[in-house]
Amino acid sequence: MAAPRHILSSVSGAGIGLRSAHYEAILDEIPDIPWLEALTDNYLNPGGRPLAMLMAVREHYPLTLHGVGMSLGGIDPLDASYFKALRGLIDRVAPVYVSDHLCWTHHAGVHSNDLLPMPYTEDALRHVTERIRQVQETLGREILIENVSSYLSYQASEMSEAEFLAEVVQQAGCGLLCDVNNIYVSAHNHGDDPLAYLDCLPKEAIRELHLAGFADQGDFLLDTHGAAVHEEVWQLYQEALARFGPVPTLIEWDTDIPELSVLLAEREKAASLMREVDEQAA
Repeated sequence: MAAPRHILSSVSGAGIGLRSAHYEAILDEIPDIPWLEALTDNYLNPGGRPLAMLMAVREHYPLTLHGVGMSLGGIDPLDASYFKALRGLIDRVAPVYVSDHLCWTHHAGVHSNDLLPMPYTEDALRHVTERIRQVQETLGREILIENVSSYLSYQASEMSEAEFLAEVVQQAGCGLLCDVNNIYVSAHNHGDDPLAYLDCLPKEAIRELHLAGFADQGDFLLDTHGAAVHEEVWQLYQEALARFGPVPTLIEWDTDIPELSVLLAEREKAASLMREVDEQAA
């Protein structure tokens, strides 16, 4: 199979998530987007229209892969068939980054519709670190782990989520995908300080930032990825850029998906803020 013209060892600037509703528009218009991120679990079958469209898109753009199926925090054995399919997809697509979440999603054959947080304990740290090492060995590459939005905490936790995340990255030798919206949502729900969270993260491990929208449910914020980025998250994003520099940033929109032009406008907001950081550093 011929290599795509746009294989890169890194990405830069602000990209958007590739969604099936936008396949035709992207391929017809080839908009000025530096990179796109595809949802891994939608493309694991070795044939069909989704994979064909993804392969067409990769001829024009660098891609990253972002999944929800690793269940890195779970206690079931890692799913060998899942990682075999993922390795095949990686070989086809040649993504710049491969990422998943610091969470668990299934147990004993029962799958959750949510990304469930872990207890932040030393035992859990050793467990998830070993699983990430196994995954990286299986895939033959570094993976990125992403912080999730959460709506509960464990009494057994011995450290903060940010402290736990920083330790996992250091001990497992993986990269970090910092979801700014998730930090804001979780901090609001638990009464934590999102700036303190940012200060705890290892700058050198951060490869990518995510931005998305949430829904205010009154008593809590719900991470829906179904709205424009809220002003509070834009403000927190600016704080992240001030700490980490112009890290490649993705606009995510998974439900109530709008016209492509709406995502491109959100992307341009992120790109503009990144340019300001570059100008200030010059």
